[in-house]
Amino acid sequence: MRRSILKHLILGILLASLLASTQFASAKIYRVPSDFTTIQEAIDDPLVRDGDTIKVSPGNYAGALITKAVRIRGTHNTVIDSGPLPWSSRPFMAGFLFNDPNTGAGSGAKISHLRFEYVEFPVFSRGADHVTVSHCRMDNAIQGISNWHGSRWIIRHNRITDLRTSNGGGIGILIGARFGGYINCNLVSHNRINGILYVDPDDGGGYNGTGIVLYADFRWGFPGADEIAFNYVIGNRISLISDTPDVVDVCAIELTDTRDDPSLYPDLDPVIYNNVIGFNNLLGTELQIVLTPENLADYNYIFRNLGVSRCRLYY
Repeated sequence: MRRSILKHLILGILLASLLASTQFASAKIYRVPSDFTTIQEAIDDPLVRDGDTIKVSPGNYAGALITKAVRIRGTHNTVIDSGPLPWSSRPFMAGFLFNDPNTGAGSGAKISHLRFEYVEFPVFSRGADHVTVSHCRMDNAIQGISNWHGSRWIIRHNRITDLRTSNGGGIGILIGARFGGYINCNLVSHNRINGILYVDPDDGGGYNGTGIVLYADFRWGFPGADEIAFNYVIGNRISLISDTPDVVDVCAIELTDTRDDPSLYPDLDPVIYNNVIGFNNLLGTELQIVLTPENLADYNYIFRNLGVSRCRLYY
């Protein structure tokens, strides 16, 4: 069964790569700041279409609201240090924001070779599919890459250094749902997440920070997820410690259904299942894999992760 799933994963990746290479044969390249002053100006211009590339020169830039399937690529020393606000009531900035869950605007976008500094949420999405984030560096974020309600993402070869909390967060890569839906076929591979989790002095605690999390959020009456399945977390290296573990500890990989009811697996409707968690190096994190509820281990493929010695559950 495991070999079959991995075989289908490889075939799917090869097919996706082939389609990506032929889908936009007439794509154009635009440059920031020579063709457009800002990344947002380039995205908003009607001349820039799906599949076009926006190349960003070295320097410091604001991020943008992504509404098209563009490719945003940096060069050496391209830094994103500000951007749009995911919440009007909170002062946190996103680097790149996908913010139309009804239409999935920005689906198919690719973000690569950028460094994010002083940005709380470098890549934050509500509902976009088939997004690629690769070869980026993210420093001191609250959440490095946040994929809410998205399928077929490729998140690979990124480096996320140090994380911080703010009564939540402290997450390197999140794939989750809270408004229902099917979250499938995301690939998280060969990312390096390391450093210190800095806990806010006013943090109330009661949760873990984490390197990579699959998260079905049923809290506060939300419908959570119909399904988080057939996602792949493979070949990542996670080495994290918390500066205040008695308030907020940190784990390497987490799978959480917040209903935390083992009877849902399988007597009723399990939502986190058939995910592959394998070949990850977790040696640098004391608490390696956390499963809530614990019997998620029976419904997901968790194997050959270097350093796994124990799990701890939080209720």
